[in-house]
Amino acid sequence: MRLLVVTAVTAERDACARGLPGSGQAGLPAYPDAVDCGRVTVLPGGVGPAAAGAATATALACARAAGRPYELVVSAGIGGGFPGVAPVGGLVLASEIVAADLGADSPDGFLPLDVLGFGPVRHAADPGLTGRAAAALRAAGVAAVTGPVLTVSTVTGTAAGAHALARRYPGAAAEGMEGFGVATAARAHGVPVLEVRAISNPVGPRDRATWRIREALDVLATAVPVLVKEFGT
Repeated sequence: MRLLVVTAVTAERDACARGLPGSGQAGLPAYPDAVDCGRVTVLPGGVGPAAAGAATATALACARAAGRPYELVVSAGIGGGFPGVAPVGGLVLASEIVAADLGADSPDGFLPLDVLGFGPVRHAADPGLTGRAAAALRAAGVAAVTGPVLTVSTVTGTAAGAHALARRYPGAAAEGMEGFGVATAARAHGVPVLEVRAISNPVGPRDRATWRIREALDVLATAVPVLVKEFGT
């Protein structure tokens, strides 16, 4: 397979590419920070679902036009873990990718987009791909939790916000800002998608003292080459 790995920022790009061969320019004029690692492109597509979705769609279209289409998209980065499900320093594979705050507020509470009749808010991951990824990670000594990963446009910063998300999406494992955009673009191009999140902080009160960004980037740097080896060789 040819893989497209989409991150938000260059620090995540560098972590994902750390254990991969090569680091040449990927030939995406609109995204000069993308790097080529053999059969893998690592693309820092920007923060949030809109930027990440646009970058993913552009890269997929360019690759297809060049006769070198990508066959798997991986949304990869660090993120928040829901306490009791995904600990700081752990890794999460998405069983489904959920647009958690896309909808409308109302006197009766939050109404997600699908309830309003305007489209889906969930992309289910292919269980075969997710199971294969989890098995490869386990074999490499990397433990991963599998569960829903929530895409939010505003990172949760209070206990009340974390509790509301946990009630709305039972079993949620992690929170990020790009997965749903990446998944929407991949699905539009008929390409399967995985999301992997290394946990840098608990979802809840914004407390920088609890953040472990460097450690999470190291986890990402360990996990992504395992997935590349499994799917890209």
